[in-house]
Formats: sequence, structure tokens, C-alpha cells
Amino acid sequence: MKILVTGTAGFIGSHVAIRLLDRGDEVTGLDSINDYYDVNVKYGRLERAGINRDSIESGKMAHSSRCPGYSFIKMNLEDRKGLESIFLTGKFDMVCHLAAQAGVRYSLTNPYAYIDSNITGFMNILECCRHNSVKHLAYASSSSVYGLNENYPFSTHDNVDHPISLYAATKKANELMAHTYSHLYQIPTTGLRFFTVYGPWGRPDMALFLFTKAIIEGRPIDVFNNGDMKRDFTYIDDIVTGVVKVLDHPPMGNSEWSGKVPDTSSSPAPYKVYNIGNNSPVNLMDFIKAIEKALGKEAKKNFMPMQAGDVPATWADVDDLVKDLGYAPSVNVVDGVERFVKWYINFFNVKL
Repeated sequence: MKILVTGTAGFIGSHVAIRLLDRGDEVTGLDSINDYYDVNVKYGRLERAGINRDSIESGKMAHSSRCPGYSFIKMNLEDRKGLESIFLTGKFDMVCHLAAQAGVRYSLTNPYAYIDSNITGFMNILECCRHNSVKHLAYASSSSVYGLNENYPFSTHDNVDHPISLYAATKKANELMAHTYSHLYQIPTTGLRFFTVYGPWGRPDMALFLFTKAIIEGRPIDVFNNGDMKRDFTYIDDIVTGVVKVLDHPPMGNSEWSGKVPDTSSSPAPYKVYNIGNNSPVNLMDFIKAIEKALGKEAKKNFMPMQAGDVPATWADVDDLVKDLGYAPSVNVVDGVERFVKWYINFFNVKL
């Protein structure tokens, strides 16, 4: 299978690319390698699969020294002509679109980055899929789309019309855009609402990375909403398993769908939205305790009020993914955090 994976210098995308390569797929990776966070982590992820940073040049294909079926190109999603050329020559069977401008808080200070990447970039991906007979587009959405929804656990059958960050609004827009293309052009599309993904090679802007770094350096950590928060922390290997299962099963359309009682997660068109989470929310203070245990060091805590754009809790209803595709997350937070800490210490050569 020939698969385009966007965001392969990113956290989830790098892991997905390696999983697909390990099973024998031919993968083309794409990423802009922007400086939203430490690019050394991004290059490190690429080097895991044999893409040497010295071989990377904007707009040109780099080939893996370790995986014969892997090639990579540095490119912005907004580069419409460049994307058209990649699709024309790549002849992809499927697209796993994980590239995006991520982060709730950053969207408060740099909103245009989200419009450029998440709206214009997604539009370009849709058009390329439309004109190149792609059999399935699986793309990253986010648990952030639930916004002001307080019905727990969060269900894809719930209304999500009240986002509270621009990031969330762009992800909701992606789902609407995808449905339009599924309806008009019969392109199978599946949206993946990720819930607080963590693990080795994770993003430096997320809590686990920030907390681990601060505790090691003896600095206090910022604990928002005075610690009264819950997150459906989901380990990266469980996320990747879910992504690959979804990618392998393009939606067929829901023959029982009714416009009089519309189901928001499906459609008569080949369109579907899934939650990918652990279905087991963890108290933030328990998460911090797991980090302290893995490091053997207590955190200095700076308790603060809730941040703008944030929500007090997330909890994924994954019943549809379990029923349709046999999804079964298996890694608990204590084990997952320990694996991350071991990676962090090794990658940054930390002496405790």
C-alpha cells in the first residue's frame, strides 16, 4: 500500500509512519519542520526512521538510509502546487493527514498560523485527494472540539458547536469540510478526535514534557485550575494502533442515517468521526504523582487558575471504535509515564 503521512516529524505522525513501514507499506512523509517547538526533537523523530537531517532540503525528496520504503519531503501544507506535484507522482492509495498547527494556548497569540495550516492546508489536502482517486483520507481532529460540552464521557454523537479556542474551531471546520467532500465526491474520510496523547518522543509544549523538564531542573510546575482537572491520557502506542485500524477500514456510509434525527458521527456519505482515547480519565494530581515516582523526585507546585481556552475535564467515549474495529487501549498512565521519562533521560542525556 502506498500511503502519504503528513506530519511525520511530529509526535503521532512519526510513530504512525514507523508502524506502517514495519508492516511493509510504502510511506511518503511530509512535514514543514516549523519552529513551534524544539526542531531537534523533530529531526530526532525523523532520524529514527533513517531520514538524516543533512539530507533534508525544502521541496526535495529525502530517502531513508534504514527503511527502503520511506521517503520524506519538507513542505508547507499551504504550498498548493507542491502538494499537487507530490500527489501526482506519488499515486497514493491512502492519506493519513496528521500535520497541523497544534496547541490550544498558542492559538490565542498566533491565530493566523492555525488558519494557514489547519484551514488552507486541509483544503489543499482535500483537493489533492479529490483529483487523485485516494481511497481513504484519515485525518487528525481533536478532543478540543467538545468545548463547552459537559456531557461525560464525550461522545461523537454529541453536538460540538461551542468550541472555546481557535484551534478547536479549526478542527471542527476540518470535520465539516471533510463531510462536504465525502458527500460531493464520495471520498471516504475519517476524522480522529485524539485525547491527550503522551509517550516517548512527545511534544515539548505538552504537560508531561514541561513537568518532567521542570522537576529535573528543580523549577516549580504550573498546575492550572488548582489541580482540579482530569484528562483522558492516551499512550502513543494505543493511539497508533487505533489510527492504523481506522486507516485500514474506509467508511462506507450509514444506510440508516436520518436527516430528521441526524447522527453527527456518520452520514449517508462515506464519512465517519471517531474518538481515540483511553476511556479512563486521570486526575491531574495523580498524573503528577506518576511523574514524581518515575523521576524519584517531588515537584514544586505553583497552583494557578484555569487558563483561557482550557477545559476542566476530558473523557472519551470510544464505544464506536471498540464495536467497529476492536480498539482496545492497554497502557496505563503509571507505565506510560515511566516509559516517557526513560526516553527523556536518554534523549537529553540527563544525569539525575
